[in-house]
Amino acid sequence: MGIHRTNVYRQREPRQEAPENVQLMHEIDKLYTKHPYFGYRRMTSKLQEQGGDVNRKRVRRLMRVMGIEAIYPGPNLSKRYHAQYIRPYLLRGLNMDRPNQVWGVDITYLRMGKGFMYLFVIIDWYSRKIIDYALSSTLEKAFVLTCLKRALARCQPEIINSDQGSHFTILTTWICFRSIT
Repeated sequence: MGIHRTNVYRQREPRQEAPENVQLMHEIDKLYTKHPYFGYRRMTSKLQEQGGDVNRKRVRRLMRVMGIEAIYPGPNLSKRYHAQYIRPYLLRGLNMDRPNQVWGVDITYLRMGKGFMYLFVIIDWYSRKIIDYALSSTLEKAFVLTCLKRALARCQPEIINSDQGSHFTILTTWICFRSIT
């Protein structure tokens, strides 16, 4: 006959959400606008505190339908994109027996109510003493370099060790350039 079976069957219409789910989605939207860092677990807790009769699976499904998810730092933030900038690991087998022999540097994220703060720390590995630190609301390299310049003005280590993240590749290049000039 030349007629395909799919043309005979009636096309399915998208299933409409129940009115109580629509009301719950409005509540989720209000909470998400106030707290965009809430995942489905915290969202469920907050809705239950407000007297809602919901479980995590329902909230997770509705958040997925709405296309919202918690805002948080993603994985692979220090992924190595440029292999030519990888430096050798200088601490393998090294006996740390005096202060200012090895400094460790790192940046950590501090979750705040409306975003993140970034803490850069320099620590002496022998004495476990914090040499210097800086706090910034943006992840730009200027606050890292300012902190490092302050620390290097007081004393100079033999080795500065880092996890080779993007800031530290720039930092290592700056230290090498500074020692040459």
